Amino acid sequence: MSSDAAGTTQIADGVVAKVAGIAARQVPGVHSIGGGASRAVGALRNAVGQQDHGQGVKVEVGETQAAADLSIVVDYPLSVQKVADDVRQAVADAITQLVGLEVVEINIEVSDIFIAGQDDDDKGDKADAQRVR
Repeated sequence: MSSDAAGTTQIADGVVAKVAGIAARQVPGVHSIGGGASRAVGALRNAVGQQDHGQGVKVEVGETQAAADLSIVVDYPLSVQKVADDVRQAVADAITQLVGLEVVEINIEVSDIFIAGQDDDDKGDKADAQRVR
């Protein structure tokens, strides 16, 4: 059954941000999304059983186009440029396929690298804090 009913569809920025965030997290080599403060807030949300899939993602949504800015942390020793390129492609594909918008720009900021075996907190800072008591 097809419908010829008239009307409009408005897609909230948050929907596009969530789609982008989910797509980015699925790329191998992406340790996390967002800068330090954003990740800290995300850790608190995760601790209480909530997750913000749009964390670390900013979008602009028009009637037919979208642009996105993402901040990511890349796993060491992977190629930072390759991971960023893969994120850009995955996010563009997801927004186009799932939301139906043309993607005009995706900017990726690599805010950190993650080295396995180290906590997200810098242990060097703790040692320095003890040294200057």
